Amino acid sequence: MLRVRSALSAVILLAFVAGCARRAPDPTSSDSSTTVYVAHRVRTLDASRPLAEAIAVRGGKVLATGSRDEVLAAAGSDARVVDLGDATLVPGLVDGHGHLSGLGRALSAVTLTGATSRQEALERLKAARPSAFQGDWLIGQGWDQNDWPEKAFPTRAELDAHWPSTPVALSRIDGHAMWVNGEALRRARITRDTPDPRGGRILRGPDGEATGVLIDNAMGLIDAVMPPATHEQFEAQLSEALATCAKGGMTGVHDAGMDLRTFQLLKRWDAEGRLPLRVYAMADGMGSEREKYLELGPFQGNKLTMRAVKLMMDGALGSRGAALHAPYSDEPAQRGLVLLNAEEYEARVRAFIARGFQVATHAIGDRANTLVLDTLLRVAGPEGVRSGRHRVEHAQVMRLEDIQRMGANGFIASVQPTHATSDMPWAEVRVGPERVLGAYAWQRLKAAGAPLALGSDFPVERPDMLAGLYAARTRQDAAGQPPGGWFPDQRLSGEEALEGFTAGNAYASFAEKERGRLVPGMDADFVVLSVDPVEAEPTALLTARVLLTVVAGSEAYRESTR
Repeated sequence: MLRVRSALSAVILLAFVAGCARRAPDPTSSDSSTTVYVAHRVRTLDASRPLAEAIAVRGGKVLATGSRDEVLAAAGSDARVVDLGDATLVPGLVDGHGHLSGLGRALSAVTLTGATSRQEALERLKAARPSAFQGDWLIGQGWDQNDWPEKAFPTRAELDAHWPSTPVALSRIDGHAMWVNGEALRRARITRDTPDPRGGRILRGPDGEATGVLIDNAMGLIDAVMPPATHEQFEAQLSEALATCAKGGMTGVHDAGMDLRTFQLLKRWDAEGRLPLRVYAMADGMGSEREKYLELGPFQGNKLTMRAVKLMMDGALGSRGAALHAPYSDEPAQRGLVLLNAEEYEARVRAFIARGFQVATHAIGDRANTLVLDTLLRVAGPEGVRSGRHRVEHAQVMRLEDIQRMGANGFIASVQPTHATSDMPWAEVRVGPERVLGAYAWQRLKAAGAPLALGSDFPVERPDMLAGLYAARTRQDAAGQPPGGWFPDQRLSGEEALEGFTAGNAYASFAEKERGRLVPGMDADFVVLSVDPVEAEPTALLTARVLLTVVAGSEAYRESTR
C-alpha cells in the first residue's frame, strides 16, 4: 500500500546533509512542486551511487537521490512525500520490442493464447464478444499448434463447420501465420490457382486446394479485403493497449513497425498531452506507407519519437518461416522464407539511412541474420553501424561466427527473454543440437560485445515486465521447468536483466543521456515493484506486483488499494 503525507518542517534542520545526496540544479519548469518517494530500496543504476532510499522529483526530472534524510533535505519542507514501504523503486522499464496497435487488436479480439486443443480454440470463438468483429469478420489471435496434442496446422474445415458464411481470420501467436475459413478465402479470391506471393506460402492439401493456413506475406491477401477497425474502435483499442502497458510496468515502448494511422493518432495525443508513456516508434518499412515515412523523415515530439524503420527479413520459427541456411531439422523440405530479397532489402536500407533513420530488422533464422549483417556492413560500414546503432530484432538463431561479427561491429541485439521460454519445448526440434547453440544466446551476444535491448514482442508474448525479468534470469517456465534452466549458461543475472530493460533500451533509442538510470537531471521515469528484481529469488517475480508506474514525474499507473 502506498501512503502519501506532507514532509515535516523539521527537515529543514537536515539541510546541512543535502550535499551528500546526488543532486541536480533546479530544473526550469512550470511545475515547481517536489515529490519525494521513499522506498526500502531504490536501484538507480548510477555507478556512483547504485543504491539509495529515496528519490526527489521536480518538473518531470530527478532532483536528488540518496538516503531518506538527504533527499528530504534537498527537496525542501514543502515537498510531498510518498512512502512506498517495503517496495523497490527501479529506473523506468521499457519494452524494447512491442506492437501497440497489435496489442489493441488482440485485447478486443478472441484470445486463443493458451488454448490446448483445436476444440478449445473453437469453443472460445463461439463465445466471441461483439468487439471481436471488424465489420462482419470474426477476428481472433494467439493460436499455437505446438500447444495441441496433434501439433499439426489446423484447416478451414473446422471453421467452416461452425461459420460457413461468416469470414473468420485468426492470427497465429507469432503473427506470421493466419488460420481462415472458406468464406474468408472466397472473399480474398484465393483458389487452387492462386500462386504463392513472394515471401509467403498458401498451405495446400493433396488436392491442391488451400487448407486455410497462410504463412507470412500470404496473409496480405486477407488483410487486403478485411475491413479496418472503425475510428472509435481504433482509438479505444490503442488507448487500452497503452493502459495495459503502464499496468504491466512499462514507462516506454519501442513500437516495432508502426503503421501511419497509429503514428498520426499518437502524434495528436502527444501534442495534446494525452500520451501516458514514451513511445519510440519504428516506421513500417515493408508496405506502401514507407514512401510517406521517407517523405516525412524522423520526428521528435514530447513523448513520441520516430527515428527508426522496421524491416522484415524472414518469418518465425514456430511456423517454419524463419530463413535458415540449412533445412529445418523437423521438415527437411523447408528452409523458411526470405520476405525481402537481398537487392530490395539493400535499397530500402540505403534509402532510410540516407534520410537519417536507424535500421531495425526482424531476423530470426540464421540465414536472415547473415543477410542483415552482410548488407548493413556493406552499406554503412562498421563505423556507420555503430553511429547509426542499427538493430537486429530478435537475433534468434545465429551462426556462432555471426554472433561474433554482430558484437565486433556494434550491432544492437534486440531480444525477447520470454520467446526463449515459450519456444524451448520445440526450438531444438526445429534446428537441431548444433544450431541451437546459437539460439537465444544472450550471454554469447554480450560476450561478443553486442548491447542487449530486452523486450517482449507483445502481443506475441504478454506485455509484462515481471515475466520478462523472470525469463531472463531463469530460462524456465512458471513451473520451474526445465530444472536449472534451458541452456542455463545463457541466463542473465538480475542486474543484467534490469539493465537490459532500462539502460539497454535507452541506448538503443539514443536516449542514454536522458533515461535508463536515475541520476539527477535525467527524466523521472521509474517503476515501483513489490520485490527487488535483482536480489529477490527469481520465483518471487512470478507473484510480484507493479505498484506504480511514473513517466516524466506523472503517475501513469497506480495499483488500486481497494
